[in-house]
Amino acid sequence: MKTLCTVTSGTMATLKKKEGPAPWLRVVKFVCSASATQGFTGSNPGRGHGTAHQATLRRRPTCHNQKDPQLKYTRPTCLSSTVRRQIEAVSRGSLLLSSPLLKSRQLLHNDFGEVNPRLREPRDLFAFLPSSGPLQAPRWPIECEVIKENIHHIEWIPPQPEYFYQPTGNEKVPEIVGEEEGTVVYQLDSVPTEGSYFTSSRVGGKRGIIKDLAVTLQGPEDNALLFESRFESGNLQKAVRVDTYEYELTLRTDLYTNKYTQWFYFRVQNTRKDATYRFTIVNLLKPKSLYTLGMKPLMYSQLDADTHNIGWRREGSEIKYCKSSTGDGQQPFYCLTWTIQFPHDQDTCFFAHFYPYTYTDLQCYLLSVANNPVQAQFCKLRTLCRSLAGNIVYLLTITNPSRTPQEAAAKKAVVLSARVHPGESNGSWIMKGFLDFILSDSPDAQLLRNIFVFKVVPMLNPDGVIVGNSRCSLAGRDLNRHYKTILKDSFPCIWYTRNMIKRLLEEREVLLYCDFHGHSRKNNIFLYGCNNNDRKYWLHERVFPLMLSKNAPDKFSFHSCNFKVQRCKEGTGRVVMWRMGILNSYTMESTFGGSTLGNKRDTHFTTEDLKSLGHQVCDTLLDFCDPDRAKFMQCLEELKELLQQEIHKKFNELGQDMELEGNWSDISLSDIESSTSGSDSSLSDGLPAHLLNIARELNKKKRLYKKKKKKPLQTRKQRNEQYQKNSLMREFKLTDVAERAGFASTLQKPHAFSRNSKNTSSSMVRNEKPRLNESQLNARDKDTSLDPSNVTALILSQSKERTQREKPGFTASCSAKRSTNRSQEPARDMKPSWSRNRYPVAKRGRATLTVYPSLHVYTYP
Repeated sequence: MKTLCTVTSGTMATLKKKEGPAPWLRVVKFVCSASATQGFTGSNPGRGHGTAHQATLRRRPTCHNQKDPQLKYTRPTCLSSTVRRQIEAVSRGSLLLSSPLLKSRQLLHNDFGEVNPRLREPRDLFAFLPSSGPLQAPRWPIECEVIKENIHHIEWIPPQPEYFYQPTGNEKVPEIVGEEEGTVVYQLDSVPTEGSYFTSSRVGGKRGIIKDLAVTLQGPEDNALLFESRFESGNLQKAVRVDTYEYELTLRTDLYTNKYTQWFYFRVQNTRKDATYRFTIVNLLKPKSLYTLGMKPLMYSQLDADTHNIGWRREGSEIKYCKSSTGDGQQPFYCLTWTIQFPHDQDTCFFAHFYPYTYTDLQCYLLSVANNPVQAQFCKLRTLCRSLAGNIVYLLTITNPSRTPQEAAAKKAVVLSARVHPGESNGSWIMKGFLDFILSDSPDAQLLRNIFVFKVVPMLNPDGVIVGNSRCSLAGRDLNRHYKTILKDSFPCIWYTRNMIKRLLEEREVLLYCDFHGHSRKNNIFLYGCNNNDRKYWLHERVFPLMLSKNAPDKFSFHSCNFKVQRCKEGTGRVVMWRMGILNSYTMESTFGGSTLGNKRDTHFTTEDLKSLGHQVCDTLLDFCDPDRAKFMQCLEELKELLQQEIHKKFNELGQDMELEGNWSDISLSDIESSTSGSDSSLSDGLPAHLLNIARELNKKKRLYKKKKKKPLQTRKQRNEQYQKNSLMREFKLTDVAERAGFASTLQKPHAFSRNSKNTSSSMVRNEKPRLNESQLNARDKDTSLDPSNVTALILSQSKERTQREKPGFTASCSAKRSTNRSQEPARDMKPSWSRNRYPVAKRGRATLTVYPSLHVYTYP
C-alpha cells in the first residue's frame, strides 16, 4: 500500500491503459457500488443488478484519498468501517476467507455430505415483465398429441343454490355394449400405460400434424357428437356411439399406469337442443362415489358463456353410479351414467368432474400478481424446482417487509400447498381464495403478513395437471406417498418441497402446514391431522380444526376430522412434516360434492364457496394466534368435553363398567378414532421398476456413509466397560418388565380397548407410556390445564345428572365416522361464539402500514 501511495496519476493512467485496472481496485469499486445500492445486506444477487450497478457507479461521487486528492480509490473516506475492513482484507489476500458476506454457496453437496467439484445451476429468480400471455407454455410428454386451440372458461357464480340430485328409483342401469356393437367416434391412438415410462417432453407434445380423431360429419343433418380432450387437463380416451343419442365413454388412466380413473374433462360439439342424450363412463375404479349421494356432473356451454356470461353449472338427470358388467379380470369396473339436454343447437359444450383449474390458469394468476406493483412488494415468486417434464414448480414467499433483522427472525412460518393430486382441482380454488385474501389490502391480511412468513406452493404436480391425470405424476406414482423419497431426479417436486421446509425449520418455527386435497366419497370440508404423543401439547393439534369449524359452520365439519396416523400413510405430506417437528400438520379434504351443514345443506359447492374457505383459513389463523388466549383455551375445554363424550360412548358400546379409574389415563386417542381408510389417499404402489436399481444404489451409499461416520474403534478396556454396562441395563430392563407384569396382573379388568387394538398404528403402540397409579396422577401439576389427568378428574367428578350441553359452532363427536343423527350437526345460521376483535394492541400499533420500496427477507428458501 505504501508503494501504491507514491504512484502519480499519470503513472496510474499508464498502468490502467496497459493492463486494465488492478484487481484490488476492481474490488474497491464493487464494494462501493454494493454498499451504495444495498447497504451490503446480502440481498439476492443477479436480479437486474447489471443495470442498477452501472447506474449506481455513474451516480455515486468519486472517493478521493485524504492525503493526495489526485490519487483515487486509495483510501476512500465515503465507506463504512465494515467495508474498510473488507478492503484491508483484500490487501492481505484473504477477502473470501474473512468475509461471510462473500462466501460462496454454489458448491454442490450430495445427500452424503460430499462436495461435488462443480457449481450449482443459477436459481431462477423472477423479475416478471408485463406481457399478455403465460410465463411458459406447458411442456407435454412427447407421446401426447395436443390441439392448438386455447381453452378458456369464465368464472361464474350461480344465482340460485344448486341442490343435490334426488333419485326417483327409476334410474336406468346401463348395459355396456362396447365397440363390437357400437361405433367408435373418438379414440386416442397411443397412450403410454404401465410398462413404459416417461423419457422426454416438449412444448406442444407430439411432433407432426395433429390428427382429426373425431368422425367426419356427412352433412348438416348428421347429428353425431364430435368429441375432443387433447387439451390441458383433458383425459377422454375413447367414445363409442351405441345409439342415436347415447354414448359410452372410456377415460384414460393416469399416464404410465393402468389405474386411477376418477377425474374427467372433455368437449363435445355439434349438439342438438331438443334431444335427450345419455353418457355413460364405463371404466371408473372406485366402488363408492358421491354420485350415489346426489352429486351432479358439471356442464359448460360456450354459447351461454359468450352471450349470457353463464359459466359452469350442475346439470344432469337419471344419474346412477353402479358396478359395471365389464372388467379386465383383475379389478371390477364401475360406471356413471346420466342424461342431459343441451341448451343450444350447434353448441360447443364441456363436461367435467369438478371445476377445472389448469397450469395455464395458475400462470396467468401469478403473472397478474407479479405485474401488480403493490403486491410485488410483499410477494416474491421464484422457482422451487422443475418437474420431470421441465414445467416450473412455483414458490411464493409472502410477508411484509421487516424493518430490522430481529423483526424478520421473530416471524413464524406457515406452509401451504395444493394439487399434489392433479384431479383434485378443488384444492386450487381454496388456494386461490387464500391468495386473494392474503395479497389484499385488508387490515387482517396486512396483520397476517406482519406476523408470518407464508411459503406457498400452489401447484405441486404441474405435469399431472397438464396431462389430465387423477392422482399421479409422470413417474406413474402417487406423489403423496413419496415425501420420504431420496430420488430427487424422479420426484423433484416432493424432494424440493420437503427440503425447503427442512431449511425453513432450521431458521424459524413453522406454525402450520396444510396440503389442500379433494375427496370423492364424503361431503363437506374437513382436516386430517396427527395425534401428538407429547402430553404437554395434548389435544393442541385439534384446536385449529375446531376453530375453523366455528368460522365456517356451513362448510367445514369438525365431526368428519380425523387425527389417526396409520402405517400406510407414513409417506404422506402431513405425517412426514409432523415427524419433522410441525405440530399442526394437516391434509385439508374438500368434497367434490357439497355441504350437509347449516344454510348450505344439500347444495353443491361453487368456486366461490371454496374461495371463501381460503379466506376463512386466514381468519382462523388470526384466532389461533390471538395474544388473548381465551379462544384457544375455550376450544381446549370443548375438546376435552368432546373426548369425554366419546369415551363414554365407546364404553357403552363395549358394555364396559364406567368405574375404571386406573385406565382413563391409558386410553389412546387412536383407540377411540376410526381409521382414515375412507380417504381418497391410495396405498403406495412402490417404486417403478426402472427406479428400483437407482434407489438401491443410493441406499447402499447412505449405509456406507453412515459407517464412515461411526465412532473410532474402542480399546479392550473400553469394550469391557461397555459390556458390563450393557449387562446391567439388560438386567434392569428384565426386572422392570417383571414388575410391570405383576402390576398388570393385579388389575380387576383388562384395558377397555386392548381387544380391539388391531387397527392401532404401530407408532402409537411404540410410544405408549406405562400406566400411572393414583398417587402419580395426584402428583402431577394440578395447575396445568393441558395435562390429561385433569380430564381424568373431570370425568370421574361429574355427576350423571349433569346435562350435556353443546356449544355453538361445533359438533358433539370427534370420531371420523359420520353419524346419521342430524341433531349432532351444527344448527342453521350458526355464528362463532366469540367476538371478532383480534390483536387490539397490535392493530393499534400498526394502524398505518409503512410502504417499503422492496421486500427484504433476511433469509431465503
